[in-house]
Amino acid sequence: MFKTIANAWKVPDLRKKMLFTIFIVFIFRVGSVIPVPFLDVDALKALTANWNDTNNMLSYIDTFSGGAFSNATLFAMSVTPYINSSIIMQLLTVAIPALERLAKEGTEGRKKIATITRYVTVGLGIIQGTAYYIYLLRSGIVKFNQFDFSGVFAAVTIVLVFTAGTALMMWLGEQINQNGLGNGISILLFVGIIARLPVTFGQLWYYFNLGLAGQTQYIIYPIVFLVLFLIVIWVIVFMNDAERRIPVQYAKRVVGRKMYGGQSTHLPIKVGLSGVMPIIFASSILSIPQTILLFMGGIENVKSDFWKGFFNAFDMGGWLYIVLYFVMIIGFAYFYVTIQYNPLEMSNNLRQNNGTIPGIRPGKPTTDFIAKIISKITLIGALFLAFIAILPLIFSDVTGMSRMMMGGTSVIILVGVALETMRQLESQLMMRHYKGFLD
Repeated sequence: MFKTIANAWKVPDLRKKMLFTIFIVFIFRVGSVIPVPFLDVDALKALTANWNDTNNMLSYIDTFSGGAFSNATLFAMSVTPYINSSIIMQLLTVAIPALERLAKEGTEGRKKIATITRYVTVGLGIIQGTAYYIYLLRSGIVKFNQFDFSGVFAAVTIVLVFTAGTALMMWLGEQINQNGLGNGISILLFVGIIARLPVTFGQLWYYFNLGLAGQTQYIIYPIVFLVLFLIVIWVIVFMNDAERRIPVQYAKRVVGRKMYGGQSTHLPIKVGLSGVMPIIFASSILSIPQTILLFMGGIENVKSDFWKGFFNAFDMGGWLYIVLYFVMIIGFAYFYVTIQYNPLEMSNNLRQNNGTIPGIRPGKPTTDFIAKIISKITLIGALFLAFIAILPLIFSDVTGMSRMMMGGTSVIILVGVALETMRQLESQLMMRHYKGFLD
C-alpha cells in the first residue's frame, strides 16, 4: 500500500489529484471547528459530554462528523443528509417506474437522479437542522443578542448555516470526484471517523491508567481491545474481497467470417453485497427510543415504570438491544439485496448474450439457481456484519468499559474506503506499468 502511494506521488497528474484531495480534506477539517453563531459553546460541551455513552441518533451523527456535531460547527451534520437522500432515492428507484426508467437511461439518467438527490439532500438538511435547533433551544444552548428580539433571526441563521454546511460538504465531495482521487463523500466520511481516533486512544489510555492505579484488569482489557481491533480489520479485508464465482459458458456464434464467443468465464457475486447499509438501517431504527429519551431530558424525567423499563430495554448495553440489533441486521441485509439485485434480470442478461451456467437450463432454472446462490451469500455476509456490529457491545458488557468511539460500522467504513482508494490508485498506476498494491 505504501509502495502504491509512493509510486502515485511520482506521477505528476496523480500527485495533483492527491494534493487536491488533501486540500479539500483540509477545508473540511477547518469547517469542522468553525462555530455556528448564537450558540453557547461551553454549555453545549457540558450537554454533549455523555452522548458517546448512550445509543441515540445524535451520538451516531457525531461519530461520522468527527465531533463537529457535538460542537455545533459548520459541518455539524456531516454527510448524513446526503447518505439518507441516497438511500431514499435508491428505494424510490425501485418503487417508482419513472425513476427506474431514468436509472436505465445511462449517463444522462444518472445525472438527473443525482440532481434530484442534491435537492432531497438540501431538504433533509433543513429538516435535520431544524430538529437540531429545537433540541439546542430547549436545552438552553441558543443565546440571543440585543439585535434579536423574537429569536426568529437566530433560528433562521442557525438552521441555514447547518444546511449550508451540508450542501458545502456535498459540493466538496463532488469536487474530489471530479478533480481528486474519487469517492469524495466516502473520503470525507473516512476523515471524519479518523478524527475520532485520538478520543478512542484517549479512552484506552484512561483505562490503562486505572490498571496502573490498582485495578489490574484494566491493564489487560485495552491490550485485548487492540488485538481484537487488528483481527477485525483482517477479517474485514478478507470478507471485502470474498466472492462466489458462478461459472458461465458462452456459446459460439458466427458473424460473417468470424467466430465469436465460446469462452468460459464466471459471474462474481461478492459476499458483502449490501455493504454497511444493514448496520446503518438497524442502528438508526434502534436509536429512536434513546433519541426520544434524550429529548425528554433523560430517564429521571420519566414517571411511568413501564416506560422506564421500555427505555432501559433499548439501552445499548442491554441484551434485548443486542438481540434485536443482530436480527435486524440480517433482515435488512436480505431486504437491501432484494431491491438491488434481481436474479430474473441477471438470468435474462445471460440468455441475451448466449451465456449459460453449466448443468443449469436457461430460463427459470437459471433464475432459481442464481437466487439460491445470492440467498446463501447474503446470509454469510449478514452474519459477518452482525458479528462485527455486536462485538464492541459484547466487549463493553464483559469488560465494563464504556463504549469505544470506534464501533464496527466505523471500522468497516474505514477499511472499505482505504481499500477502494488504493484500488483506484493501482488501476491508474497499472496503465503506466507500475507495480504495487495488487501484486
